[in-house]
Amino acid sequence: MGTEYDLVVIGGGAAGLSAAQYGARANLRTLLVEEIAAGGQALLIDALENYPGLPGPVNGYDFAEAMRRQAESFGASFLSASVLSLRKDGALFALETSESAISAKAAILATGAKHRHLGAPGEQELAGRGVSYCATCDGPFFKGKRMLVVGGGDAACDEAMFLSKLSDKILMVHRKGRFRAQRSLAERVLKNPSIRVRFDTVVERIAGSAKVESVVLKETSTGRSYEEAVDAVFVFIGSIPQTSLVPEAAKDEGGFIVTDERMATSVPGLFAAGDVRASPFRQIVTAAADGAVAAHSASVYIDEMEGSGYA
Repeated sequence: MGTEYDLVVIGGGAAGLSAAQYGARANLRTLLVEEIAAGGQALLIDALENYPGLPGPVNGYDFAEAMRRQAESFGASFLSASVLSLRKDGALFALETSESAISAKAAILATGAKHRHLGAPGEQELAGRGVSYCATCDGPFFKGKRMLVVGGGDAACDEAMFLSKLSDKILMVHRKGRFRAQRSLAERVLKNPSIRVRFDTVVERIAGSAKVESVVLKETSTGRSYEEAVDAVFVFIGSIPQTSLVPEAAKDEGGFIVTDERMATSVPGLFAAGDVRASPFRQIVTAAADGAVAAHSASVYIDEMEGSGYA
C-alpha cells in the first residue's frame, strides 16, 4: 500500500498546515500533501492584518512559510504532489499521488474551496489590487472609499452589511431582479442607507492600471452599458468546495463537507478542516482552528483504533 503514515493531511493552506503541526506534536507520523505550494489562499494576501497576535500587517507568503517551518520543526513531512485518489482499504486509507502510493490510519481533507469568478476582463489582472473575494480580509483597506459588491446571496448581503460599516459609498449589483438571500437579510441590505442596490445588472469589465479605478456595468433589462467609478470590487457569487476525492462523504446543499464539532466526516477516520467543510465563517484563523481540532480528533481516533484510548 506504499509508505505508511499515521496521519495524512491533504491540502497545504492554513487548515492543513495547522493540522500537520498538531498532528506531529501529538507524535503522529504526519505527512502533508500539497500540489502547488504550502499556504493556499494566504499566498494571495499582500497584507494580513486580522490574525490574532500579529501586531502589524504580514505578507501572506511569509505567514504561510512560517507555518510550514513550524510544522516541520515538530516533525511533519511534506510531499509536493497531486492526490489522484483517496479510498478506505480496510482500516487504512490508501492514497495514490502523482509521486507515490501512501497509506495512513487517518486522513484530514483540507483542500479548501475556490471562489467563483465573474470571468470579466480585468478581474484576474486586478486581483489583490482592488478585486477581492473577502470583505473581512480586505474591506478595512478601503475605509470611506467607493466599493462595489457583486452577488445576491447570503454571503453577498452579509459582506455588504460589513462593508457598510466602513463606508457609506457601497454599490451592490445583482444579475437578477431580486436577492436570493434570506428575506430578513435582504431587507436589512435594502434598508441600509449606505448601500445602493441595482438589480438586473452585471459587471462587463473592471478597469484600472495599477489598481481598480472603475467598472463597466450593464443593465440586462435594457442592454445599456455605463461606467461607474469605484476603488474596490468585492465578488461574492459562491464558492466551489474541492471535494472530488471524497464523493462518499456527506455534504450540504452547497457541496461542502458536513462535519461534527470534532471535524469528523461521515467516513470513519476521515476529518475535514477549513474552507472545504460546511461553516458559517471562513477566515485563516478559523481554518487554523479547524486544523488543530481535526488533528487532535485524528489522534484520538487512532488511539481508539489501536486500543490505547483512554477516558
